[in-house]
Amino acid sequence: MNVAITGASGFIGRAVAEHLGSRGHSVRPVSLRAGLPQDALAGANAVIHLAGEPVAQRWTAAARDRIMRSRVEGTRALVAAMRGQPPQVLISASAVGYYGSRGDEILTEAAPPADDFLGKVALSWEEEAQAAEPLGVRVARLRIGVVLGQKGGALARMLLPFRLGVGGRLGSGHQWMSWIHLNDLIALIDFLLKESTVRGAFNATSPFPVTNREFTRALAEAVHRPAIFPVPVFALKLMFGKMSEVLLASQRAFPDAAQRAGFVFRHPDIYAALAQIVRGA
Repeated sequence: MNVAITGASGFIGRAVAEHLGSRGHSVRPVSLRAGLPQDALAGANAVIHLAGEPVAQRWTAAARDRIMRSRVEGTRALVAAMRGQPPQVLISASAVGYYGSRGDEILTEAAPPADDFLGKVALSWEEEAQAAEPLGVRVARLRIGVVLGQKGGALARMLLPFRLGVGGRLGSGHQWMSWIHLNDLIALIDFLLKESTVRGAFNATSPFPVTNREFTRALAEAVHRPAIFPVPVFALKLMFGKMSEVLLASQRAFPDAAQRAGFVFRHPDIYAALAQIVRGA
């Protein structure tokens, strides 16, 4: 299969490209930064769209504009490039930020989007991807949780303070955290490439979300250090401004669509997943 990937130099994109290449697929990185020529996707059977401005930054007005525009305009340009020769499938990233902060509510793919910044970003992002369907493209939208893996992502920033024994929960620690092992995310993308009848939204999250307090306990156990220094809410707001809302948001998402389609998670337990990742880090 000929696969075009945006965001191929990022933490997830590199791992996906390496996996697909090792399985004999032809992988082509596609950059959205300089604009897409009309033949950018020529010959591609599948497109995996992972590109977007990082959310993990202070949300100035300019940053919020970049976050929204990179997803909306980037996805729109990608779909426009499909019109001449549409691929069979588009797998487009989205995020569990789609749901906003919902406390203890169980969130399947049927839950409505939030009316906050990230909810609006994710909804607009998905709508642009869905515009490929009338072209005859099967579209799968991945609402990705916190991705845990070696050599990048959120865990890379957490490991050092936890290894130094100064890690701790964020705020109360009661907020739910929807997470996924990087290897399960790669396997889910691979599954969606192969399963020609599945389409729509998929929560790319472990079937066992955890509270931030439990995640903190699991990571401390994985690195064999105590975790006794909670980060208070006011400190998060001082450090990150409005973006601190993401760190304190509660999203208890379940991968209902993926499991109904027959996908099996290999790393569903947070304690085992973190122990496996830390051993190899």
